Amino acid sequence: MVWLFNGIILPLRFEMKQGRKETITTRIISTTFIVVALAVFKPFGLDAWQWQAYVHLVALGVIGFFICMLTDIILKYVVKMPRSFKKGVEYIIRRNLWFQLINTPLVALGICLYRHFVLSDRVEGNQLSVVNFLETFVIIAFCSFAIGLYWRFKYRSKYLAMELEETRLLNEELKKIQSEKPSEKPSLQAPESTDSQCQEFTLTGTTNESVALHISDLLFIEAVGNYVKVNHLRDGQVHTDMLRATMKQMEEMLQGYPMIVRCHRAFLVNLSQVEQITSHSGSTQLLIKHSHESLPVSRSNMAQVKAAIKREES
Repeated sequence: MVWLFNGIILPLRFEMKQGRKETITTRIISTTFIVVALAVFKPFGLDAWQWQAYVHLVALGVIGFFICMLTDIILKYVVKMPRSFKKGVEYIIRRNLWFQLINTPLVALGICLYRHFVLSDRVEGNQLSVVNFLETFVIIAFCSFAIGLYWRFKYRSKYLAMELEETRLLNEELKKIQSEKPSEKPSLQAPESTDSQCQEFTLTGTTNESVALHISDLLFIEAVGNYVKVNHLRDGQVHTDMLRATMKQMEEMLQGYPMIVRCHRAFLVNLSQVEQITSHSGSTQLLIKHSHESLPVSRSNMAQVKAAIKREES
């Protein structure tokens, strides 16, 4: 029990404490930035309060801070998106977007209520109204956008390091899958198949043309207008065949092969034929074997690619 406490519980508690400290620090800096911006431009009739305006600014900063912490609680327990740097860059970006969508109107509402109940004595225009809410919302949204750019720049190197580490782990999992014998990977086969290497599969278009190939030889499929380009191996050489079809039709025909996934709106890729996954400045590419072409991975399809690799690895 002692080694369990020292080896697992203590590091976990330390990590949670560090994460909580970082969250609080981030929220304090963000609210301070907004308070300074309000002190410079003095909206909401703050200039009418003379020196007392700074007291009100501090109060607005406290309101903003607690609403930020409330937003974190909503994200964690309602939206089920706790703060974490281990879930990848896409998760962090998505969580930050959710944070802004929830936090900005809440902060605007909190400031409107403060304007109505506290700042309306000397400024009649501070009475609660839709116009005042929209005015406050625009100001807070602009400040949130500016502070968001600051945090994006500040954590850029950290995000890039996370991307590289995430890409490295995906490459390791992909190599592990590809190194296993075909007979050990039944998921590369269609449900009724007994040998994926020998099975011939036929892709058909909306007209009479078709392409027969071994499923393991498929490299990728690219959408080109009303046609698709089927890139595959034949006698050790890369061949390209054109079919009049949509990507959705190709996806439906190949849905029995989990390693063939949509990586982009214009590309279906056979992950078994991916030589390497690369990531640079938020852009992920799949380097294809034999053809040495690079296929883009869109943000909306990245989760599908990761899930396919991790599902096969498990």
